[in-house]
Amino acid sequence: MSWEPGLGLPFLPGCAFRDPTKTSFHRSQTLGYRNGFAFSRLPTVGVGGERLYVNQLSQAQLDELSNKGPTLTYGQGKRAPPLGFIPAHVAFDKKILKFDAYFQEDVPFSTEEHYRIRQVAIYYYLEDDSMCVIEPAVQNSGLLQGKLLRRHKMPKNDHGDHYHWKDLNRGMNITMYGRTYRIVDCDPFTQVFLESQGIELNPPEKMVFDPYTELRRMPMRKYDPPADFGPLKQFLTYDKQVLRFYAMWDDTNNIFGENRPYIIHYYLADNTVEVREVHQQNDGRDPFPVLIKRQRLPKTFVDKKKTFPSCVLEISDQEVLEWYTAKDFAVGKSTALLGRIFFIYDCDEFTRNFYRDKFGITDFQPVEIKKKSPEEVPQVIPPYNGFGILEDSLQNCFSLLPKPPRKDVIKMLENDHKVLRYQMVLESPNPEDRKRRFILSYFLSDDMISIYEPTVPNSGIIGGKYLGRTRVPKPGSTTENITYYEPSDFTIGSTIEVFGHRFVITDADKYVLNYMESNAESFPAATLQSLRDHFHPRQVVKETANSDIATLGTSRQELDELIMQVQEELKLHKYLNNKNIWEAFFQCDKDGSGVLDKANFLALCDSLSVPTNVLLVNKLIDLCSWGEDKINYRDFLKAFPCDLHPGVEAQDQQ
Repeated sequence: MSWEPGLGLPFLPGCAFRDPTKTSFHRSQTLGYRNGFAFSRLPTVGVGGERLYVNQLSQAQLDELSNKGPTLTYGQGKRAPPLGFIPAHVAFDKKILKFDAYFQEDVPFSTEEHYRIRQVAIYYYLEDDSMCVIEPAVQNSGLLQGKLLRRHKMPKNDHGDHYHWKDLNRGMNITMYGRTYRIVDCDPFTQVFLESQGIELNPPEKMVFDPYTELRRMPMRKYDPPADFGPLKQFLTYDKQVLRFYAMWDDTNNIFGENRPYIIHYYLADNTVEVREVHQQNDGRDPFPVLIKRQRLPKTFVDKKKTFPSCVLEISDQEVLEWYTAKDFAVGKSTALLGRIFFIYDCDEFTRNFYRDKFGITDFQPVEIKKKSPEEVPQVIPPYNGFGILEDSLQNCFSLLPKPPRKDVIKMLENDHKVLRYQMVLESPNPEDRKRRFILSYFLSDDMISIYEPTVPNSGIIGGKYLGRTRVPKPGSTTENITYYEPSDFTIGSTIEVFGHRFVITDADKYVLNYMESNAESFPAATLQSLRDHFHPRQVVKETANSDIATLGTSRQELDELIMQVQEELKLHKYLNNKNIWEAFFQCDKDGSGVLDKANFLALCDSLSVPTNVLLVNKLIDLCSWGEDKINYRDFLKAFPCDLHPGVEAQDQQ
C-alpha cells in the first residue's frame, strides 16, 4: 500500500497516531428548526470536526443551480408557502426593556430634609406590554422598598389607553397613578431595540441622588491623637493585657453576712475595671458572675449641689476629678469601689511583673485571710404546746417529713389489757372541788394515763372523761430530758400533777396490789409497802366493825345523848369555826375511810383549838374510838353541826 499526499498515513500497525489538531469528537446535530417547525438534515461535519463532502453539492453543481432560472415544464406554477407565524409570547419571551428613573417625594415633618429623591427601575415586558416599577433596597433607609407597582398594563389616561414601548424614551417624564417619574437612561438592549424600531432616543441624563443620603455618606472628621501616649497608642500597646487582683469583701458586721471572695480585673487598654464574684459549689447564691460590669470607676467627685440629679444622669468627666488607675491597686491595701470596700490580698504573676517593670514595686507578699469559723447555732427545741404526744410532736423539730416514734411491740403484746386503777381527789382550795372523786387508769401496754370522773347526781358538776388517754410528764421535766409517770410513782397519799392540776391518791384497785406483788422485783419496796399498809388496816377495821355491829344499837342512843350535851357545852366556846373543823378532818382523811389515827386526831384537835380537856369531849372521844389507836372522826364531828357536808350522815347510815 502506497502513501499519497493529502490522504494521510496508511492505516497500518505502527503508522496510526493521534492527531493533536483534533479537539472535538462529538457527532454533529442533525435536527434543525425552520419557521417554528423541526426538521431533519444531513450532517455536514463528521466526528472530530472533519468536513463531509458526501452529502454536499460540488461547486459546479452549485454554480449551475445559481445560474439556472426556474422554468415551468407544464401547468400553472405553485405559489410559495407562507412564512411561519411566530406568536409574540414566543418571539419576545424574556425580552424586557429597562429604564432608569427617579421621582421626588416631599418630607413635611423633618428639619434636616425637605424632599427625598428615590431611584427606581421601570421594566417593560414585550411579550404582553405589561410594566412594573421596582425600587432597589437601600440599607438602613427606614422605607418600605422593593416592588412599588406590580406587573400589569399601566393605564395611560382616562380613556382606557395603556402605555406602549413607543411612548417611552430617555429624558422624559411619565406619570403613573399620580406619581411622576423622570426617565434618565436605559440599558444597551433597550437602546438597540428602540433604534431598530426606528425610534430616535434622546441623549441620556445624569441620575439625581438624594441630598440627605449623600450628606450621611460624607466622611466624619478625624481627630489626630496627640504626639505623646494617647488612647490609640495605649490600646495598641496594652490590648488584651489585664491586671488581676484577688480581693475579699468583709460583710460579717451585717446579719447573715460573711467574707465573700472577688476577682478585680483592671484593663490596661482603656483603664476600665471589672469586679467578678467567685462562686463555690452549693454556696446557696444566685449564679451572677459579674458584680460590677466593665467601666471606668470614679475615685474623687466634684463638689456638686444637692439638687444635682445624680440618680438619673450618667457620670461624665465633668462630675469626676480623678478616676481609678493602676496605681490605686496594691496587695495588702483596701480599695473602695462604688461604696463597697475590697481588701486585696493577692494578685497573679502577670500583675507582679507589670508593677515590677512599670513602678518598681517588688513587695507582693500575699496576705493570709483568716476565715472566721461559723458559730454553732444551738438547736432550740420549742416548749411543748400540749397537743399530742411529746415524742410525736418532737419529730417536727428534727425533720421536714416527721416519722412516728417507734413503739415497744413486745411490751404492748405482753401487757395488753392490763390496767392499774387508782382513786384520787382534787387538791384545791375550793371546798366544792375537794368532794370530787376521780379514777385514774394506767395502761401498762404503752404507759398512758386516762382520768375519769364518776357522775354525781345533783352535784352541779358534769362528770365523764376528764383526761384522754395520753402520757403525762412529771413536773420539772424538759423536752431534752423528759420523764413520765410510772406505776412506782403512784403510792397511797402521794400527790401527782397532771398538766397543772394536783391530785392526791386515796385508794387503789385490789388488782394493783396483786400485780405489784407478782412483779415485786420491778417496783420499789416503798410503793409496795404503801399498798399493803393501805389494804391491811382497812381489813382490821372491817372485822372490828362486824364484831361491834351487835352493840352498835345499844351505844347509838348513848352517843346521841352525849353529842347533845357536848353541843351545849361548846356553845360557851364561840371562837370555834365548825366549817373549818369539818374541812380539816376531811382533808386529813385522804383515803375517805372515816377513820384517823388517834395521834393525828389529837394533833388536829389541838391545831383547831378544840377543847379536848373538857370531860364531855373526852368521853365523846372514847366513845368514838375503834380499838386502841383508831378514832371514827365522823361520829365526833356530829357535835359540830355544819350545813356544808349534808352527805356525811347518809354515809354513816350506810
